[in-house]
Amino acid sequence: MKTATPHSIPIGEIYQAQEDIKGVVETTPLMYMKQFSERYQAAIYFKREDLQVVRSYKIRGAYYKIQSLSRELLEGGIVCASAGNHAQGVAYACKKLAVRGSIFMPVTTPRQKIDQVTMFGADWVDIHLVGDNYDDSQQAAIEHGRQHQQPFIHPFDDPTIIAGQGTVGLEILSEIQEPVDYLFMPVGGGGLAAGVGTVFKTLSPETTLIGAEPAGAPSLTESLKKGINTSLAHIEKFVDGAAVKRMGDLSFACCQQLLDGVETIDEGLICSTLLQVYNENALVVEPAGALSIAALEQRKELLKGKTVVCVVSGGNNDITRMEEIKERALLYEGLKHYFIIRFPQRAGALKEFVIEVLGPRDDITFFEYTKKHHRSKGPAVVGIQLTSKSDFQPLLQRMKQKGFLGAYLNDRPELFQFLI
Repeated sequence: MKTATPHSIPIGEIYQAQEDIKGVVETTPLMYMKQFSERYQAAIYFKREDLQVVRSYKIRGAYYKIQSLSRELLEGGIVCASAGNHAQGVAYACKKLAVRGSIFMPVTTPRQKIDQVTMFGADWVDIHLVGDNYDDSQQAAIEHGRQHQQPFIHPFDDPTIIAGQGTVGLEILSEIQEPVDYLFMPVGGGGLAAGVGTVFKTLSPETTLIGAEPAGAPSLTESLKKGINTSLAHIEKFVDGAAVKRMGDLSFACCQQLLDGVETIDEGLICSTLLQVYNENALVVEPAGALSIAALEQRKELLKGKTVVCVVSGGNNDITRMEEIKERALLYEGLKHYFIIRFPQRAGALKEFVIEVLGPRDDITFFEYTKKHHRSKGPAVVGIQLTSKSDFQPLLQRMKQKGFLGAYLNDRPELFQFLI
């Protein structure tokens, strides 16, 4: 996929961005991860943008873009749209540069990110919650900008923004001693991958560049298949920091020519990875921030003996989402299963199910049942958590043998959506 790159950003612009954001943006650490290195038999490093001043890399592009505008243009304020992290970067820049900002965010944005925008921007920003996803918010923000003559600060489809994000790449190459064999980067709108990809294409062309995007919003994958930037009709919004219906035209063109491959990552694997890095390394990352780490699992056969860098793009995770994250992880790992169980309406039926059907380590985590006196059997929705994935088939077989199984719900999305 790497060929001539007429759409890439000049490396000189990225060096200029690095100079202009100095003193405002943190130089984040590149950390060697011992447990991951042992697991994949490789030298694995995390570029910790979750430790950035606004807990994501987005401050880089936002600050560089806003400070590059004339004071005359900034006098009337600026406007942006964001699923959260870009908004925080813009809010921080507005307060730092004394610029008024109107920030449009989806109604579905986690409360934690909204509160962070308010904290970073203080009295310099106004927040507008509009639409169900980033694309809806962007449309409203652009219209607001037209009406009030405010420049729109795009989160990814802007050469200045991309140059700012590219400074992540300059830092990686200055912090690591050996050549980088693989670089994994999250892809949503594509600004980070475009900027960092430009740096590596120029300064480390031997590095294999891999983008990672959520399976529920595979805008880059679909666009690459069609050879043109393509809008998705529907997206899964769980990975809010990387779930966009359409990449930027410029950022897509850069990614198309700079990246060597793209991995689409199941949301369940993302959740499993989130819990893994928290439990093993005490790192709190957001779903988009876990994309590059989760991609390691899908490329593990190629990583042995290699030097690998994962860009951990952000750590703005809302603690109230942890139950959903745990649930999705268990489902992905094959440890959580939902059934409709047909209980005979007689005394002792539940006891029989527990003793003769459930395994000794199986745990009932969900149970909903209403007794119907005019029926011989009453259905109950039952959630069961297993200790091992291998326990599932024996459990299913015992249910069938004892006549309890009504339906397995995990592969029935039209019903399953009401449970998680």
